[in-house]
Amino acid sequence: MILKEFSKYIQSKTDEIINNKTTSTKLLCEWIDIVINKNPKNHVDKIVHKEIMLAKNNSGDFLIVGKSESGRILLKALYNYAQSYEHYIMSKWLEDKKPEDFQK
Repeated sequence: MILKEFSKYIQSKTDEIINNKTTSTKLLCEWIDIVINKNPKNHVDKIVHKEIMLAKNNSGDFLIVGKSESGRILLKALYNYAQSYEHYIMSKWLEDKKPEDFQK
């Protein structure tokens, strides 16, 4: 259920990934930030609040940590999903490209 919610968020940002405006890892940080900074209203929000910690600085760097072993497992699953989604999107984008498309 948590992956499903994150999946909806990252899929809504597909164009940003394709246009190199962001990465899946940054989207994961954004999503966690959104969930953590609102009052938990459902099970997904409550679990993310309980299991994941996010630290950011003014330079845009961030650190996402699982608070417990189950939080680390959840975070690893979210990270792996984000990476696999980005790879999938980019492979779909590359399907119709030719080597000449990448020459200056």
